[in-house]
Amino acid sequence: MPRMSEHRARIEWRHVGGEFSYDKYSRNHTWTFPNGSVVEASSAPAFLGDGERVDPEEAFVAAVSSCHMLTFLAVAARKRITVLSYADEAVGRLDKNALGKLAVTEVDLHPRVVFANDPPTSRTVASLHEIAHRECFIANSVHTRIRVVDDGEPGAA
Repeated sequence: MPRMSEHRARIEWRHVGGEFSYDKYSRNHTWTFPNGSVVEASSAPAFLGDGERVDPEEAFVAAVSSCHMLTFLAVAARKRITVLSYADEAVGRLDKNALGKLAVTEVDLHPRVVFANDPPTSRTVASLHEIAHRECFIANSVHTRIRVVDDGEPGAA
């Protein structure tokens, strides 16, 4: 079966000198994408990384949220429901999984969606989120529990 698409990233790290021991080596590295975008990355500060850079766990949470949003927008557009804005304060939790390994075990999405003039009912919005979650490529790629948390009624402009 042919692939639908392929996605690439170049991850680069170099030893910058000094002692190479667990407490001393730099976790700083770069993610470079085919379009030329470069992200300055590191491990999370709890794992001796640079808090000024993006860490993989933050990127994972952002990817889950971004994929859900983009799928939500596609579903809404197909149903001719006009979305004016979408914002999310996604939260991921690192914990031990059933095997006792550290993992991002859950991601809570807190979307705030503003619709044009005649906003859909809460039930319709919930249905849009259910479809978006079911169709999101990232959600379909992981075993982390991902929840959409309803923080209130949908809004109109």
